[in-house]
Amino acid sequence: MKEVLGKYKPYVPMILLVVMFLFGQAMSELMLPSYMSDIINNGVVKGDIPYIYSLGLRMVLVSFLAVACAITGNLIAARVAAGSARDIRSSLFRRVMTYSAKEYSQFSTASLITRSTNDVQNLQQTTVFLLRMAVFAPVMGTGALIKALSLSPGMTWTLALGLIVILLLMITLFFAVLPKFKVLQDKLDRLNLIISERLSGLLVVRAFSSEQQEEDRFDDANMDLTRINIFINRAMAFMFPSVTLIMNATCTLIIWAGAKMVAKGGMNVGEVMAFMQYGTHVILSFLFITAIFIMIPRAAVSAKRVNDVLAMETTITDAEDAEAPVPEGKIEFRNVCFRYPDSAGDSLTDISFTALPGQTTAIIGGTGSGKSSLVSLIPRFYDIREGSIKIDGQEIRKIPLKDLRAMIGYVPQKSTLFNGTVADNIAFSDPGASMDRIRKAAETAQAAGFIEELPDGYSTWIAQGGSTVSGGQKQRLAIARALLKDAKIYIFDDSFSALDFSTDAALRAALAEDVSDATVIIVAQRINTIAGADQIIVLDEGRLAGIGTHSELLDSCKVYREIAMSQLSEEELAEQFGGRFAQATDGKEAE
Repeated sequence: MKEVLGKYKPYVPMILLVVMFLFGQAMSELMLPSYMSDIINNGVVKGDIPYIYSLGLRMVLVSFLAVACAITGNLIAARVAAGSARDIRSSLFRRVMTYSAKEYSQFSTASLITRSTNDVQNLQQTTVFLLRMAVFAPVMGTGALIKALSLSPGMTWTLALGLIVILLLMITLFFAVLPKFKVLQDKLDRLNLIISERLSGLLVVRAFSSEQQEEDRFDDANMDLTRINIFINRAMAFMFPSVTLIMNATCTLIIWAGAKMVAKGGMNVGEVMAFMQYGTHVILSFLFITAIFIMIPRAAVSAKRVNDVLAMETTITDAEDAEAPVPEGKIEFRNVCFRYPDSAGDSLTDISFTALPGQTTAIIGGTGSGKSSLVSLIPRFYDIREGSIKIDGQEIRKIPLKDLRAMIGYVPQKSTLFNGTVADNIAFSDPGASMDRIRKAAETAQAAGFIEELPDGYSTWIAQGGSTVSGGQKQRLAIARALLKDAKIYIFDDSFSALDFSTDAALRAALAEDVSDATVIIVAQRINTIAGADQIIVLDEGRLAGIGTHSELLDSCKVYREIAMSQLSEEELAEQFGGRFAQATDGKEAE
């Protein structure tokens, strides 16, 4: 809990103010029953009207003081709770932003959302309640009990009886409800996960006519959460009327016992009334203290879930001797081996190559061959297990992450757009970019044409996730976003897959002209996309199957040749291979 508790340190002075004001409220309220007793005994009974007015005025002033202390203390408590909740949410967001893919995989997106919203809200509500009651209830209860004992020690058995009954009730509820709080948060996680997955995959659900199946799955999760909530709310609904009944029964018992004491001359009417009020304060204070012990475990569950996120160490961090190089863009892989966290085997084994500035390096291979894994190592989304990756001669683990990623324009396999305008999405990589630069990046990415046809051009609003544009348009906007960065290294991870052949060719031609000095790495499935690359890296089951130009690999690499044969006709291959393709394939088959 250290990470969560640390967020309250800046609010210690305000917390002390809350304690002071609520202490003043408790002491003020403890004075009122004594005044009332004096009014009855010395004013009403004796008919002393001036005394009643005098003491009544004091009661009014003390009441105003109690109200002022209560309002001020509660306002400060609310400010502390809201401020600390804001700080915790900010810390959660900043921490998640530093996570590598390994840490992010430890939590589902739905769980992170629940921890940042519902769990933080639980902490905020508990903070308000604790600040209001953790001081007020003990002071009020202790003071009221002392006052009651001073009035009539012989009647304390009435309070003891009421407290014992309430204690038994609270213990029963405590052990019945407490385990359900952890289950409640887990069920809420699951419900959020189902909602998130099904809404993001709505088109797939409709395509397979699985609406009813998904509705049933949601209903099951929703009913699980509802049943837990109903159980907890029923328990709480049972608690408050029961406590009210016990409190009223205790007051009745006090009146009955007090009447006997008055008849015997051991007490007067005013003292009985004061004792009853003190008894009510004792019972209510005990109830609040018990409620604190019920709320704290619930808040502890939320605090632990939040703390798990805040306390998780990020594995990919800057080295102590990290130093940014003068960026040129030369990339060197030397005997690189990599495996995903908790994976039994390597996804990449003994990979070595060099990508130079001013050249295009293409990566191709079958599904699951490790293409995306390889390029994700360059910006250090993951760290390698063995070998080294250098940029401009410097090991990437000794380059500050911010500087490393600043020199890379990256377009992921799954293009992601954000809620905002077209211009906002392109300028995401450089928020201060001028409209001229944004238009230039869009032109290079072959996106300017369709953008200008949109209703508001570059000011057209893009829905969350880019659902208002097609797959090809989304890819071109993501490419424009990367190009705006004016980086030394560009990585296109299968970013041309949704483009038609003519757009693909036009885009590659524009890239060759506009980023001619940069190191360009293209991951692709289509031979036509990479045929003109300066070097092509062929991967097969995580290993380097071949490296060279298109014509060299057709001659020397079986894996590349098989990919080419599956995509191109013999006439196209024979034309590209200079008439030697048939002889080469015959020779390979003869072998």
